Amino acid sequence: MVEEPPQNAHASGLPGILGIIDSLISRVESFALAAGVLLMAANTIANVVGRYVFQSSIFFTGELNRMIIILITFAGVGYAARHGRHIRMSAIFDALPTKTRKGLMIVIAVITAITMFALCYFSIGYISKVHSSGRVLPALQIPIWWIFVWAPIGFFVTGTQYLLTAIKNIIEKDVYLSTNVLEGYDDPEAEI
Repeated sequence: MVEEPPQNAHASGLPGILGIIDSLISRVESFALAAGVLLMAANTIANVVGRYVFQSSIFFTGELNRMIIILITFAGVGYAARHGRHIRMSAIFDALPTKTRKGLMIVIAVITAITMFALCYFSIGYISKVHSSGRVLPALQIPIWWIFVWAPIGFFVTGTQYLLTAIKNIIEKDVYLSTNVLEGYDDPEAEI
């Protein structure tokens, strides 16, 4: 029995330049999520230790955690789309014939991509307004607009992921929830 080598976690299901873009985005998302969670945990633990051991809190912990939560949220949206983990109401969808499901998946992916790109555009406008206000965080003295930079980046990456999913469904015969995830259920108990 020959054992297959483990598949690269960042490998793309798309050919050529699209696969390279998809793989690069995957690596950046994974790094941002891992670094964000680890940094937030370290920041929170250091604050707890400071407060209970040294009777002195770290004055910027709340602001830093807020910044990291925004990063994790918007990096996580693209990550969820990449792994087909987005919310879907599939009772009617699952009952449709394969060709209809495929066409519907392409339409859903394109509409979702357009929506994400629109949200990216509007979030840039919002950041412009916050930037022009000149407001800064009280403890860190960082301009508040820096916190929100992750929103348009996350929306853009998610829109790109849905666009790549539409392309994957156009060029492949199977129905894909994302560039690497076939639609269907792996776990028989998930169907119950």
